[in-house]
Amino acid sequence: MREFAAIILAAGKGTRMKSDLHKVLHPIAGRAMIDHLMASVDELAPARKVVVVGAGREQLETALGDRAATCLQEPQLGTGHAVQQAQAQLEGFEGDVLVMYGDVPFVRPATMQAMLDRLRGDDAPAAVVLGFEPDEALQYGRVIADGEGRISKMVEFKDASEEERACRLCNSGLMAARASDLWALLDRVGNDNAQGEYYLPDIVNIAIGDGRTCAAVTTDTPDEVAGINSRAELAAAERQWQEYRREEAMAEGVSLKAPETVFFSWDTEIGRDVTIEPNVVFGPGVKIDDGAHIKAFSHIEGATIGREAQVGPFARLRPGAVMEEGAFVGNFVEMKKAVLGPGAKASHLSYLGDTTVGANANIGAGTITCNYDGYFKYKTEIGERAFIGSNSALIAPVKIGADAIVAAGSAVSRDVAPGELRMVRGEQLVKPGWADRFHDTMKKKKAAEKKG
Repeated sequence: MREFAAIILAAGKGTRMKSDLHKVLHPIAGRAMIDHLMASVDELAPARKVVVVGAGREQLETALGDRAATCLQEPQLGTGHAVQQAQAQLEGFEGDVLVMYGDVPFVRPATMQAMLDRLRGDDAPAAVVLGFEPDEALQYGRVIADGEGRISKMVEFKDASEEERACRLCNSGLMAARASDLWALLDRVGNDNAQGEYYLPDIVNIAIGDGRTCAAVTTDTPDEVAGINSRAELAAAERQWQEYRREEAMAEGVSLKAPETVFFSWDTEIGRDVTIEPNVVFGPGVKIDDGAHIKAFSHIEGATIGREAQVGPFARLRPGAVMEEGAFVGNFVEMKKAVLGPGAKASHLSYLGDTTVGANANIGAGTITCNYDGYFKYKTEIGERAFIGSNSALIAPVKIGADAIVAAGSAVSRDVAPGELRMVRGEQLVKPGWADRFHDTMKKKKAAEKKG
């Protein structure tokens, strides 16, 4: 099997997005659209990857790091011209080349492999085009091919006859060719067209004119070649991705009470027999073990949720939150960089930050860990079976020992020993009858004002 290289075109200005962020860096399910594409490419282990950049190149080069080489297209004179800019980066490479688009993020590895396999067929096509058959062909360029996928002509919609426009096989723009054929054919592409640009599909017609075979591979999932050029199309891509992921989750044994209201991240990992109630949002970095229950209106990112744990409703788990087996957080509880041990619970209205909570400890309503002094973060450690009374403030750094009790309303700034009761309250002042005399005085005063 020959090696292959991937060229990803990402030089467009993306003016329809109306954004300062490079178009292909806009996220879908928390991941830049170009990263979705590159992850699929990487599954096939390419020998090289080259991203063609233009406007906003600094953003893109920073985001890519050393994951791909880049080359600049300036000025931008069409897709054929864009591919030519990668030639220097691929000097000496003699394998196959896949040409992809950074704003077409959902092309599956299997589809890419099918293009490469067809390119390596016995008839040695000069180029392979990825075609698709949308419900509405609209003004897509057409691929005129026979039943075996051998192309006789590529034609733009505006140049097509009525018979050609009746063809449902449309050009996605994605292509595969051997490196030697690709560069030789591109050298012969002209720009005698209304836009004065050099178009990549022209290499197919040139090769056919030479008597060479060119072939089409047709995707059975037209949505995978949908391009993203506007905020509306970005939203449609997000919807498409989420619908697929919800179906996948349910097929893998996850119960979604209202699937259309649950939003996953690209890397959400969920075990079996997990129940997710309506209006739950997952940010990146979430792992959920078997049997967990995520209740409605919870927001979770960067968190690990153990077996049979319960979250919410209305809970927020931030990066570094860990709930071990059977742990429970209830409504309006926030965790950040905190570990809730097995069977431990924080039922309502609490903040746990930079904290470890031992097994079977109880965090009362309104408890907060005061972990930040305006300059540095400090840690709170709560031992096993400790009981933290409601409306307590644990002023870090502080340790609460195993089986200790912190009385409700306490502000604890020193360590509490195991088994100790700590009560930090002001002395209660009692004045019998004071409230009755106060109410009588104020009622008389108000009545006098009304008469006046």
